[in-house]
Amino acid sequence: MKKEAISTKRPKNYLKLLFQRLVVVTLCILAQVIMLVLGIGVLSGYYRWFDTVMTILAWMAVVGIVSHRTDPGYKIAWIIPIMALPVFGILFYMMFGGNRLSRRLQRKMHAVEQIHRDNLSQDIGVLQREAAISPEAAMQSRYLAGVACCPVCDRTETAYYSCGEDAFGDMLQAIARAERYIFLEYFIIEEGRMWGRMLELLRKKAAAGVDVRVIYDDFGCITKLPAGYYKRLEAVGIQACAFNPYIPVLSSRLNNRDHRKFLIVDGEVGFTGGVNLADEYINAVQRFGYWKDCVIRLRGEAVWPMTVMFLSMWAHIRGWKDSVSAYKPPRPPRVSGLPHGFVQPFADSPLDSEDVGDTVFFNLITKARRSVYIMTPYLILSDKMISALTVAAKNGVDVRIVTPAIPDKRYVFAVTRAHYPDLITAGVRIYEFTPGFLHSKVFCVDGEYAVVGTVNFDFRSLYLHFEDAVWLYRADCLEQVAQDFEKTFPVCHRVSLAECKSRPLLHRLSGAFLRLFSPLM
Repeated sequence: MKKEAISTKRPKNYLKLLFQRLVVVTLCILAQVIMLVLGIGVLSGYYRWFDTVMTILAWMAVVGIVSHRTDPGYKIAWIIPIMALPVFGILFYMMFGGNRLSRRLQRKMHAVEQIHRDNLSQDIGVLQREAAISPEAAMQSRYLAGVACCPVCDRTETAYYSCGEDAFGDMLQAIARAERYIFLEYFIIEEGRMWGRMLELLRKKAAAGVDVRVIYDDFGCITKLPAGYYKRLEAVGIQACAFNPYIPVLSSRLNNRDHRKFLIVDGEVGFTGGVNLADEYINAVQRFGYWKDCVIRLRGEAVWPMTVMFLSMWAHIRGWKDSVSAYKPPRPPRVSGLPHGFVQPFADSPLDSEDVGDTVFFNLITKARRSVYIMTPYLILSDKMISALTVAAKNGVDVRIVTPAIPDKRYVFAVTRAHYPDLITAGVRIYEFTPGFLHSKVFCVDGEYAVVGTVNFDFRSLYLHFEDAVWLYRADCLEQVAQDFEKTFPVCHRVSLAECKSRPLLHRLSGAFLRLFSPLM
């Protein structure tokens, strides 16, 4: 793992930025909470009818939650506070529970799905070639092609980067070579060395007539960028927009964030993975020790589905209605004639009834015959996923999970560690990455399958965020993925069951309590 000169300094305007956005937003939300509490206090003066009404509403909410098709752990995490504290439980469930869509949003999401259906179709010949090698692999591809409108491709070269700083140079080179368009979609963008160098190139390309577009998640950038930052980009010729512009109002809109990470150039080269556009991702600054992350680069046919994913999100945010097909590469992708395996980028939306990422991971684990290797910054598991991992280990599959030794969120770290005893008891090996924080999101199964992308192994990522990833079968980069695991294990601490039991009682109790409500984190 390469290390650059590390600085612990933040941008000079950080405190000003923090005051401008986070403090103001927090005060606004706090004021709303106080008003709610005062309103409830007034109503509680009419105790008898108020208590009766709230009890009826609590039972109605519980019946609705139980009948809804979602993870049982998520249901329990909401039912407990609703029954224990009906007033506050119901209010918070109304504001943050579930993914209820207005008719307007339903129409917009239907338009997004239509963009996928109109511009992406499965080449049956590719699917047949895959099925001839592995019927099981072809089954997974059929699922993604049918449910997520994401076709599997075979004329695509892949390269895997085990750390952000290795990928950064190639990302800049791809931008510098752009001829038609450059599309970026990131959860976090922060002013600094990484974004500064990239922005300089993007300005030059935009001035030269290249179509440059940027999407960033406004909540993800709340402490990173000033409000209305997209206007600054527009002023230098870069089309830009913020996903879900943050308004300091208690709302379920907070649940759904654009956690995707795309850099797409001319529909021919595409990058995705865990790396955001901020300095810690290339270890130019230090926050939690060495920051380990990953990126995958695609070159060839599979970049077009990624392009459609970006343009569908652009259409969703901007109400854009131009022809998507106009952005398809004018010539077939230039790749070597060698076999490159099968590559299938896919997107996962929280606003439909299909948990694509969860299903892909579950299928990989249950079909494993030799090994399941996982890197994830957070380990917040459903009972279904715990069963899949423990049964695989009991069946003799070598199941290993790598998590950070240095956390970025302590309460999530406590929940992550609370899952260790059940997994270790069943034979799952748990490793903590000791050099620092591990942000990679990678699955590798039997040395033949892999998933690299933005999806964390937690409830929020699997059920509430917009995500993307690349499913791989016998692809070029699988050896690089396997080598990354083999190089990472020796610098990790393997956690033992005795170690879990020897942790302070307070830590174990707090972890168990937080685990109960982990689906809401």
